[in-house]
Amino acid sequence: MHRSEAPPRLISWNITLRCPLKCAHCYVDAGEHEAEGVLSTEEAKVVIDQIAEVGRPIVVLSGGEPLEREDTCEIARYGTERGLRMVMGTSGYLLDHKMAEHLKTAGISAVAISLDSTDPVIHDTFRGVHGAWEKAVSAIDHCHAAGIRVQINMTVVQPKSENIDSVIRFGTRRGVKDFHLFFPVHTGRGETINLMTPEAYEALIRHLLTRYQGSGINIRPTCAPQFRRIADELGVHNAAWGRGCLAGITYCRIYATGIVTPCPYLPVAAGDLRTTSFKEIWYASDLFIALRNPDNLTGKCGHCTYKTVCGGCRARAYQGHADTRWCDGLMKPQPLNGEIFAEDPWCFHQPGGVIQ
Repeated sequence: MHRSEAPPRLISWNITLRCPLKCAHCYVDAGEHEAEGVLSTEEAKVVIDQIAEVGRPIVVLSGGEPLEREDTCEIARYGTERGLRMVMGTSGYLLDHKMAEHLKTAGISAVAISLDSTDPVIHDTFRGVHGAWEKAVSAIDHCHAAGIRVQINMTVVQPKSENIDSVIRFGTRRGVKDFHLFFPVHTGRGETINLMTPEAYEALIRHLLTRYQGSGINIRPTCAPQFRRIADELGVHNAAWGRGCLAGITYCRIYATGIVTPCPYLPVAAGDLRTTSFKEIWYASDLFIALRNPDNLTGKCGHCTYKTVCGGCRARAYQGHADTRWCDGLMKPQPLNGEIFAEDPWCFHQPGGVIQ
């Protein structure tokens, strides 16, 4: 099957921009205010119907904080009934025992809970609310008690292996085997975060892939597609990983208002679900079709032998070449105004044949 004909495997859906936390890196600048024109319950069900016409992807209900919506379980249950695998990404702040039982009944099969440190002070400072760490840890236990699989999402701001190793040890002791490590992209409130060098992050990725190879723990660096090149260089393989950058290829994001973008960090609209069906956007969007052709890549990424398995982070390429910095916030994703196919500025790998 050609890439342009393949159905999506994963969809992230910002069903709300409301959130009780004040995370320093939030790509949608979520807070106490809702997005103007957020999809209603009935509109959300129509979107689910349209997704089900295309395939049976994993649908991640995200936010903001998805549990801020009173109809979240109703939306999840409807998606489950249509044959979609419904999961959730949450801070855990509103996820008590009763809510975990509701999510299980609604068909939520897995929940990703954000945990950035084993130190409550560090986590709470980063998340902007005292007590966030305790609620996140409790949410892990509540989900397991309800029979829901848990994944820990950790945002990696400072690439110190001991910090990540401690979170992985902490999680495994609580029965967690899946860990996604998010490398921040300068969007939303995250634009002001001071990041380390690409070399430091690459060294961290090498450490993680080497240390946990064959451990039975599933680790995936996210927003760091060069991990596929590093894994190949180390001889580490995992069939579940897929391509490094999935944006617009097997993955997309649905914004709270129904705008579809390639990923949460790439604010380029591929279409509007209020006016165009998901099927038409996924298969016929000029943006998605272009992203599925690795020959469109330029610079180092265009010359790289890993361009079909890595592809470079399209969000970082876009942000590095956009005329103006974009902050998601309560704004709608904008038309293309940056070089989306440029080389990834966060990858220092020099492919053979590239003129320096």
